[in-house]
Amino acid sequence: MKCDLCEKSKLFGNNVSHSNRRTRKQSKPNIRTIKAEVDGKAMRVHICTRCLRTHNKYAQSA
Repeated sequence: MKCDLCEKSKLFGNNVSHSNRRTRKQSKPNIRTIKAEVDGKAMRVHICTRCLRTHNKYAQSA
């Protein structure tokens, strides 16, 4: 799943054991579903927690 704002998605890397064997791993972003107003309409939006923190920061100051 992707963040609708920043389009953050899965990252891929390697698990490296003590014997230096490599296996693939993936890190998924922390995606949350919230109700937000987009172009005057209430919609469900999938956003990462980093974008959610930024959204809350500017929503409180306004």
